[in-house]
Amino acid sequence: MTGRRVLRLHPAQRDDIGDLITRRPVPGPGLDHLDPFLFLNHHGPQVYPPGNGGLPFGPHPHRGFETVTFILAGELAHRDSGGHESVIHAGGVQWMTAGRGLIHAELSPRSFMEQGGRLEILQLWVNLPARLKMTDPAYAGLEARDIPAIPGGGEGATVHLVSGEFGGRSGPVRPLTDIALMTVSLRPGAEVELPAPPGKVVFLYVVAGAVQVGGSLVPAHHLAELGEGEGVRLAATADATILFGHGTPHREPIVAHGPFVMNSRDEIVRAIEDYQQGRLGTL
Repeated sequence: MTGRRVLRLHPAQRDDIGDLITRRPVPGPGLDHLDPFLFLNHHGPQVYPPGNGGLPFGPHPHRGFETVTFILAGELAHRDSGGHESVIHAGGVQWMTAGRGLIHAELSPRSFMEQGGRLEILQLWVNLPARLKMTDPAYAGLEARDIPAIPGGGEGATVHLVSGEFGGRSGPVRPLTDIALMTVSLRPGAEVELPAPPGKVVFLYVVAGAVQVGGSLVPAHHLAELGEGEGVRLAATADATILFGHGTPHREPIVAHGPFVMNSRDEIVRAIEDYQQGRLGTL
């Protein structure tokens, strides 16, 4: 296997939302996106006291892409105008296809606001190609028990497979496009080889700890932009958590305006009009 090497490191920029600790590696000063991956917010880790106000993400619209939310600690309630509703706990994932558009809210459940506790969440935006931007909205809420935890081929490495293939297993989500997504837990000294077929764009963000990738050290809160190859070898230098994925680039124009990501300005104008006229539903 020809291992991919690090071309550039992109540190996450601190951009807190009220009292919510937030880091954002993409978009950032040196990287607008990694087609088809558009955006990543890393919230926390932090501890909320009892009687807190919870997360600030009340009802808001989306169109043209998918949101994949990893709840690393704490819990997260989801509601949307398509009628989907769930509370997902630590280790779980919420995968929402906005498609032609909906309104959703991501808030802390009442139990979390009353009792407080640790919170850490990743939200990744995955672009949809032009042919799928107006697809029907959909939602899948997965608890930790729904996500295979697969040994990484060596002691101390575990792959939590959400979509795609690893170790002869398939993730529970069947995406509209060939998106593979997983989180990887590594103990110090552990190694793992992850698939990254030629032609795919790789998304690798170090949530915590540090890893060696092709001889380069990637520390916590950094996204590694990788060159071509057939896979990625990770070696942990400390307890580490990694968000890893790959997908085929769409190579299409990207026009983004707030919560809408389309292929042209005219499509953005139409999305705003549809939202204002109530065509994305109500929540």
